[in-house]
Amino acid sequence: MKLLENKVAIVTGGARGIGEAIVCRFAEQGAAVAFTYLSSSVKADALVEKLSAQGHKVKAYQSDAASFSDAEKLINDVVADFGGLDILVNNAGITRDNLILRMTEEMWDAVIDSNLKSVFNLTKHAMKHMMRKGGSIINMSSVVGVFGNAGQGNYAASKAGIIGFTKSIAKEMGGRNVRSNVIAPGYIETEMTHVLDEKVKENFLSGIPLKRMGKGEEVADACVFLASDMSAYVNGQVLSVCGGLNC
Repeated sequence: MKLLENKVAIVTGGARGIGEAIVCRFAEQGAAVAFTYLSSSVKADALVEKLSAQGHKVKAYQSDAASFSDAEKLINDVVADFGGLDILVNNAGITRDNLILRMTEEMWDAVIDSNLKSVFNLTKHAMKHMMRKGGSIINMSSVVGVFGNAGQGNYAASKAGIIGFTKSIAKEMGGRNVRSNVIAPGYIETEMTHVLDEKVKENFLSGIPLKRMGKGEEVADACVFLASDMSAYVNGQVLSVCGGLNC
């Protein structure tokens, strides 16, 4: 039996990057997967077509995780379409990097809303469904949320906030068998890292004991563990997938 057989999962920001890898891994492990996208409709449609052709149950929803009303509609639509909800992966997020002296209020608000408020939005609306039979919430933070990073004050604050929020939900909802955990990726190969200058990449690698960037699939594998019954006694924890960057 596959690890996520008969489970229904939502993955926000699932059309590309780490989110896409999670959607694919979940589907491979037997989950019915709903994922969101904001503007990447072509990528979302292509992912649904690919996974559906492989016999997986997958559906894409255009939804803004930063919107409280969008989040409520998404949860209700997924429960109606799939018949329940067992796993929520809050993966949607953005960056608007700049030094604090140059950072605008708009840049701060955009990142906090997309990265942190979105986690509240989806979690709050998912709770009433998960409380009935338990569930697993996985929130995507970052090693930057653990040790900070110059030029990313807004991003670091949002990712650190996710850790505190997750630990609070773990304590609030543990009695209902709803587990809440964090994954904190390090430098992962994505579309954003592909365009970085080679010298910048070398600087990144010098601080990673494994001397390479991670892959989206490696973050997705950690998500499968936290979503499955293998982690039934893991709650309120931060799992870093960073090659030892913050050890």
